Amino acid sequence: MDSQYGTATLVDKDSAQDRLDVLLSRIHELTSASEGSSAGIAAVAEASEIPSSATATLPGTPFAPDSVEDIRDRKGAWFPCEPDDLRKAGLSDSEVEDLLLKCLNARSEASGRDLADQVKLPFRLVDPMLQQMKQDQMVGHRGASMMNDYIYQLTNKGRERAKKLSEHCTYFGSAPVMLKHYIESVSMQTMADQHPSEEDLHRAFEDLLIDKRMLLRLGPAINSGRGLFLYGAPGNGKTSIAERVTKAFGEYVWIPRAIGIDGEIMRLYDPSMHELAPIEDFEGLLDNRKIDHRWVRIRRPTIVVGGELTMDSLEVTLNTATNVSEAPVQLKSNCGTLVIDDFGRQRMTTDELLNRWIVPLEKRYDFLNLASGKKIQVPFDQLIIFSTNLEPKDLVDDAFLRRIPYKIEVTDPDEAAFRRLFEIMAPIIGVEYDQDSVDYLIATHYHAVNRPMRCCQPRDLLQQVKNFCHYVKRPAVMSKENLDFAVENYFAVM
Repeated sequence: MDSQYGTATLVDKDSAQDRLDVLLSRIHELTSASEGSSAGIAAVAEASEIPSSATATLPGTPFAPDSVEDIRDRKGAWFPCEPDDLRKAGLSDSEVEDLLLKCLNARSEASGRDLADQVKLPFRLVDPMLQQMKQDQMVGHRGASMMNDYIYQLTNKGRERAKKLSEHCTYFGSAPVMLKHYIESVSMQTMADQHPSEEDLHRAFEDLLIDKRMLLRLGPAINSGRGLFLYGAPGNGKTSIAERVTKAFGEYVWIPRAIGIDGEIMRLYDPSMHELAPIEDFEGLLDNRKIDHRWVRIRRPTIVVGGELTMDSLEVTLNTATNVSEAPVQLKSNCGTLVIDDFGRQRMTTDELLNRWIVPLEKRYDFLNLASGKKIQVPFDQLIIFSTNLEPKDLVDDAFLRRIPYKIEVTDPDEAAFRRLFEIMAPIIGVEYDQDSVDYLIATHYHAVNRPMRCCQPRDLLQQVKNFCHYVKRPAVMSKENLDFAVENYFAVM
């Protein structure tokens, strides 16, 4: 009798737990639906930078799943809109489930909202998947969390599956963006559609002392969006000019954190090359601006590569330990500027670079080989600047020069500009400026020995003066003695 009574009690407890789970699941559905309501979205959009028309993609709206929406903010800049379902995001249930399992395997336990934030998808899309995974006995509830959420952890079955998935690929970050969506986003943010004016160039180079004739030559070259050679003697600011060209174009672009290509993951966002530009924090309980967080907003990229450039840098590289691929530098610089600094001194020969890029420079697209053997076509949409101390005609042949239509020489500064550089740099470096000392320097160490003037020399000489004065515990001032000491060190072998 006791045994029968005990069994009946257990059955009643199980039944009560089942009813409780059903009730909580229903509450989750209602809560998720209220978070995505169109009324709340429209109210928030009205107060934010993004217009309410940008949030018009609601359930039931016709949408081509293999294209990205052309939605603009109030300033006319494109931004990625949050998907309403996985189909519009170009994802399958199994892809997202695999990411969630690997994430839980790495973190031991996590709430549903933390998991949604990890894969950068809306919680209303992730929550039903977690409920289904619980029914499939892949995950279990560790406890309750805030806002009608649960703490999830893997079951033995889920742990075994996560282990097998990690052996194939360890990636469990942001859900990938379709390659097609990325290609379309480049066309919507391309530099070819922007034509910087004279005012834009003056704004971009406002912190440099640059000749107006140089700006007049740079303007058409930048507007072409094709590419240019900057050549001339070292120390006249070729790299500084190249690094500021991007500022003449739009300030921000959106790029995916990762791109998915037939099951392969390729990282595109690189913190070492891209400067993150987060959108302003939303002041309120919920952020319903409908931005797809699988993308990041960055400052329009300026990527500089020098003597370290190799052929591997121009191809997709696979990390064999993680089975995650890394995008090449030309893909990371799309919609921005790619500067090949000290061209001709790379570890790869100029002929190798010529043969690799001669078609992309002409056609504006490139072909990349993936580790699986698949070949993909990607945009080659950036302004390429070759900066060199050598004559371009001595580096490459006519076929390559024809594809770089602008060749601009960065010349030595005249004496007036050279003097002006001392006036500008002295307070910046922290040295007291003295006109008589500059007159002495130019007459004694330049005119008398027929030494060419370079734009970098005022900064470098003043830095030597400052360092010397700090060492001997004297005020940092320009004097004949201090400048003689700086010149002796700086030009010792020149």
